[in-house]
Amino acid sequence: MKRISIIAVFLGLLLVGCHSEPTLQKYFVENTEDKDFIALDVSPSILNLDQAKLTAEQKAAWKSFDKMNILAFKKDDKNDAKFEAERAKVAEILKDEKYQQLMKFGSGKEGASVSFVGDDEHIDEFVLFANKKENGFAVIRILGDDMNPTNIMEMVSALQNANVDLEQLKPLQEMFDKK
Repeated sequence: MKRISIIAVFLGLLLVGCHSEPTLQKYFVENTEDKDFIALDVSPSILNLDQAKLTAEQKAAWKSFDKMNILAFKKDDKNDAKFEAERAKVAEILKDEKYQQLMKFGSGKEGASVSFVGDDEHIDEFVLFANKKENGFAVIRILGDDMNPTNIMEMVSALQNANVDLEQLKPLQEMFDKK
């Protein structure tokens, strides 16, 4: 009898462990090959920052940044229903309690939000979700180690003097240039 209860507990844990709830990472993987999406992984090297000109705070911010993942949905007159469904999926994923909303601009149908995963001083991921009903939407994941809001502000400050390598962003630009 003891053996049966151990097996039952093991199977119960296995079923709970296999519960598959949607995450942004899964969403990115599922849609990378879809023709309505474009996916880009952007490395820190795109920024071409002159390390010698960075302040100590900017260097610390730079060290905390690993990469950016970008997934964009290009809306056209043939995929309106899919746009609404996909936008709703992302909005639903971002309602999970692990994504803490930092700020929001505009309305639910058109605007942007910034969320993060982690706690205030040890952020592992910032998420920017922007959508416009005429163009589509984009989800940008900024991944790093122990980032904080000050790091992001320092990165923005450093970017003002960056020589950005636009070649890595060319697929995204081409997608939105197509009519």
